[in-house]
Amino acid sequence: MRLDLRTQWAAIFRLGVKELWSLIRDPMMLVLIAYTFTVSIYVAATALPETLHNATIAIVDEDASPLSAQIGSAFYPPHFRRPELITLAEMDAGMDNGRYTFVLDIPPDFQRDVLAGRAPTLQLNIDATRMSQAFTGNGYIQQIISSEINEFLQRHRGDPAPPVELVLHMRFNPNLEESWFGALMEIINNVTMLSIILTGAALIREREHGTIEHLLVMPVTPFEIMLAKVWSMGLVVALAALVALVLVVQGAMQVPVQGSIALFMLATMLHLFATTSMGIFLATVARSMPQFGMLLVLVLVPLELLSGGTTPRESMPAFVQDVMLAAPTTHFVSAAQAILYRGAGLEVVWPQCLALIGIGSVLFGVALVRFRKTISQMA
Repeated sequence: MRLDLRTQWAAIFRLGVKELWSLIRDPMMLVLIAYTFTVSIYVAATALPETLHNATIAIVDEDASPLSAQIGSAFYPPHFRRPELITLAEMDAGMDNGRYTFVLDIPPDFQRDVLAGRAPTLQLNIDATRMSQAFTGNGYIQQIISSEINEFLQRHRGDPAPPVELVLHMRFNPNLEESWFGALMEIINNVTMLSIILTGAALIREREHGTIEHLLVMPVTPFEIMLAKVWSMGLVVALAALVALVLVVQGAMQVPVQGSIALFMLATMLHLFATTSMGIFLATVARSMPQFGMLLVLVLVPLELLSGGTTPRESMPAFVQDVMLAAPTTHFVSAAQAILYRGAGLEVVWPQCLALIGIGSVLFGVALVRFRKTISQMA
């Protein structure tokens, strides 16, 4: 019995090594892995800031007063670009061409009406197709205008002291750096995506090349073939994630990691056990790479959007929250965020790890049944 077990694990190891050699001989997959855990992480963290940054604004100053000049000088980088002074005739054309996100129209006699207490009206035109800047910038501009008008009327800058002092304490991200969240979440999402792609593509590639028939005549079982793909592709993704976390996120981007990297890698391996099994299951359902790609879109989008990585789960409908408890990404995102952001230990994330073991075992069993059925049909 011990000899049979040793022979079985030796076969699983050799089949896994074969998968690694097949991956090495596939340059497109190597490029995908390198891009996913380097450039993709940097772009996700830096190219799409959530706050207002370098928004284009133009001002139609029909008043030409000290107050209108003071309002115009209040817009400056990094939130806004330097305002352009344009005429009323240029306003619509500039917004139609996408040159300006905001155009502020200061009417004639604006300063005189303010001093007389007549409550004049300012017109702010917003290009709402630029959604993130439109929503955020609207509030910024209102605050800036109110502050400048109050200062002009009071002849000094500053607000009256509030009756209660509110002291803010930003935990885990004191400077509210968006790149901290974006970089780490991109690693978490890419672990899910790449593990499903690699295992599914490995199985479909063998089927298309006819090498799966060679395995059928060897003294190996479907369990050994599947487990070999799981450990080999999971190892590749885990190593890539570790390199990205240490060299790209911590090294190049200087993003601090609060918790234990070893504990994060443990949660990653448990998650990979589930997602690689899911990749094999999808590959047995699909008959070709194009079909596998379409299935991948249907599966990956809800896994990543509804797992709590993009939007907190508490803000989702109760039905979605309950359904997504069956997804491994929900528990992996929760554990990874707790470890990397808040420095949580095993005493905090053990429920998520236990859930990943249970979900992974179910997915592995379902995928194995489907894989055996596929193998029997080919035999």
